[in-house]
Amino acid sequence: MASSAARVKPEESTAKWVYRFGADQTEGRAEMKNLLGGKGANLAEMASLGLPVPPGFTITTEVCTYFYANARKYPAELEAEVKAGVAHIEKAVGMRFGDSENPLLVSVRSGARVSMPGMMDTVLNLGLNDDTTEGLAKKSGDRRFAYDSYRRFIQMYGNVVLGVEHHNFEEVLELHKQDRGVDLDTDLSAEDWLKIIGEYKQRIEEEIGKPFPQDPHQQLWGAIGAVFGSWDIPRAKTYRKLNNIPEEWGTAVNVQAMVFGNMGDDCATGVAFTRNPSTGTKEFYGEYLVNAQGEDVVAGIRTPQHLTLEGKKANKSTLPAMEEVMPEVFKQLDQVRSQLEKHYRDMQDIEFTVQQGKLYMLQTRNGKRTAQAALKIAVDLCNEGLIDRKTAVARVDPASLDQLLHPRLDPKAKKEVIARGLPASPGAAFGKIAFTADAAEDRAAKGEQVILVRVETSPEDIHGMHAAAGILTTRGGMTSHAAVVARGMGRPCVSGAGDLRVDEVQKTMTVRGHTIGDGDTITIDGGTGEVMLGEVPTIEPELSGDFSMLMSWADSFRKLKVRTNAETPLDARTARQFGAEGIGLCRTEHMFFDTSRIVAMRETIMAEDVEGRKKALAKLLPMQRQDFVELFQIMRGLPVTIRLLDPPLHEFLPHSKEELAEVAKASNHSVEWVTHRATLLKESNPMLGHRGCRLGITYPEIYEMQARAIFEAAAEVKKKQGETAEAEIMIPLVGIPKELSLMRAVIDKVAREVIKETGVELPYSVGTMIELPRACLLADQIAKDAAFFSFGTNDLTQTTYGLSRDDAGRFLQAYERQGIIKQDPFISLDQEGVGELVKIAAERGRKTRANLKLGICGEHGGDPASIHFCSEVGLDYVSCSPYRVPIAKLAAAQAALTGDQSGRKGEG
Repeated sequence: MASSAARVKPEESTAKWVYRFGADQTEGRAEMKNLLGGKGANLAEMASLGLPVPPGFTITTEVCTYFYANARKYPAELEAEVKAGVAHIEKAVGMRFGDSENPLLVSVRSGARVSMPGMMDTVLNLGLNDDTTEGLAKKSGDRRFAYDSYRRFIQMYGNVVLGVEHHNFEEVLELHKQDRGVDLDTDLSAEDWLKIIGEYKQRIEEEIGKPFPQDPHQQLWGAIGAVFGSWDIPRAKTYRKLNNIPEEWGTAVNVQAMVFGNMGDDCATGVAFTRNPSTGTKEFYGEYLVNAQGEDVVAGIRTPQHLTLEGKKANKSTLPAMEEVMPEVFKQLDQVRSQLEKHYRDMQDIEFTVQQGKLYMLQTRNGKRTAQAALKIAVDLCNEGLIDRKTAVARVDPASLDQLLHPRLDPKAKKEVIARGLPASPGAAFGKIAFTADAAEDRAAKGEQVILVRVETSPEDIHGMHAAAGILTTRGGMTSHAAVVARGMGRPCVSGAGDLRVDEVQKTMTVRGHTIGDGDTITIDGGTGEVMLGEVPTIEPELSGDFSMLMSWADSFRKLKVRTNAETPLDARTARQFGAEGIGLCRTEHMFFDTSRIVAMRETIMAEDVEGRKKALAKLLPMQRQDFVELFQIMRGLPVTIRLLDPPLHEFLPHSKEELAEVAKASNHSVEWVTHRATLLKESNPMLGHRGCRLGITYPEIYEMQARAIFEAAAEVKKKQGETAEAEIMIPLVGIPKELSLMRAVIDKVAREVIKETGVELPYSVGTMIELPRACLLADQIAKDAAFFSFGTNDLTQTTYGLSRDDAGRFLQAYERQGIIKQDPFISLDQEGVGELVKIAAERGRKTRANLKLGICGEHGGDPASIHFCSEVGLDYVSCSPYRVPIAKLAAAQAALTGDQSGRKGEG
């Protein structure tokens, strides 16, 4: 972070570091979230709307930037501004910070630009000490409430600020409850809390060597430092990496007057969504707890209750809904729900507290949602007139569409349901049980499909949740940590499966006579909440009308065409169903690995002369021709870009004794001869050796056979169906212009022959895959013989960096951790290096041939950030795997909309 923050120096700073909100002194606005963080900006906005927001102040994200750039020190002016902020709260609420008779208590929370739920630290009830707690007890008339608040503060501050492990406090609390013979925290008295507080303090002093701080001002600065420090903790780093959140953004700190949901039965706290975050349905969705504080709702310690009677009924709950327990407060909350959604024009995730019958709003933010919900909400908000179609298209994260394409349980399949929980995040998944996040990550790295099973998840589990195929918890509600994070990640999740008993030490899960061990397979259905033994068969999802509508809107805005990478009929049909506009990459070598063809292919490469190769290729010709017939039929006149043989010969060589014997028999040679021939063909570095067009130059009969198969297939489709196939023949790995001109001559010769033989006119074009830096630099010369360029960015990245994609994963993570690279260049296009070569090739190629068609067919063709780059550079199309076609189409639409906005700004 130092590079982005070094400009801020104490002696020259004139910045304002603290912004107040509430009590008619709101200084921030919603659009200031880069400075105030999402939470701070939205607190200011709610206050300006006249909603009941407890007063407070926000320390800006620029302080966080300064903090990390200056050896964790603060700007000189900050202390005075924080002091003034505290005075603002004191005046607004009529209490004094640290006063033993009328104490002001505050919460200290993080607030990054974008929501990072549970990733950074929070401290509640700050300002309590031995004296102020007694003052709070007298003022409230409720000693139990006061000392419950004090123990919560010590526990939270001890863990977050002082670094005392959470289990120290849990152990004390659980032992005390056992001694008293109670199950719930609410069953403990003020005297119980006094004893527990004493033990908490003792544990803290044993752990850190000094007593728990009693000075509220010392407590405040400790908490502020802890929140800024939490920006750099492992779980926050992991979350930022998974969600592409820049490190230099930093977090704000929000200090706010405490309001209490744990002062009695006329108090409550809750979390709500203005629409259902799982389905997108327009319904008030959320949970609350009577006589509780905020962390109780998400921690799963107590069973949360539903806000609405409808929610209670739908989930077959026997606990009273807020709508019936606190009808007037619920009515007010429902009105706030409508007001916030109309104001922000998006589904909101809100936090609230009810103190002695009065509603207070603690937070609002754009709610995290599943892909299914995102689609429905975007389409519904548009149809309701709150947003337009462009906004609706921009609202849905293209990468999230992947969630819609996952399998669901086959309704006809037999299943043994052993438990039920809450349907926290839709989708179904099976896998081997892992009881820890580390185990889930380790197994997933070995290629196993894993279900992470926990009593409850915490932010420290983020890496295991990401690695798992699904998540199952025995505690927690629909707004628990597991539920919220799983929905954001697109992982199926069942939470609150209370019948399950998890023993994390013995690594077993028991329920109704079943004992399921570590590594055993289970299936979960995040749409129904069911947990099943074994692997239950799944079927492909059916996309909703909302999906079709949003994609049609996206199609009306996008300029980039979207093709698919496919060489099998199944992949081609799947891509067409998703709206692919042709095939951008048909890898012909994939067609040769079939067991019925590999022997003939091996005969070809083992042959010593042209006649031997032609004899073997004659066996492959009808198979290859039928492949292209099927693809041309499926694509019905759409362009099909066919890459001629590309991989190094070593990929086809026989290795085992059985394979060597099989080739020897087919080629009428001895095993010894075949073994010797295979040895001669081996290369030291085959990925940079005899492959691509170099094969065609050396063995032109291979490309002749493939060209003939293409043209004969096109002629057959034309004769039988009347369909004109648009074949684009791509020569791979061209780095020298003459390579392309020679290979084009071979293809043109075959085309003339087939046209003469069949009497069918066959439109076609010849182009090349640009995957070498030299090809980019000589693009103007190569374009003389190329009708199109298709950028093979997988190999272009390898040859530009000098990296092997298959091996780089072993050390690239270390590069990311040290900030050498921001992300893996094989996942998202390196725009500074590889992207610059693409720009050069595009510009130089089109100088020679103005109508040169440009596309991209590497893995980057399905990456939204890379697609934005392709749009900026002026490419004609991207090509990606079939299931990423919708992602690419939506990303292309968003890129077009972003470009239009940039153009309009430039014109203005």
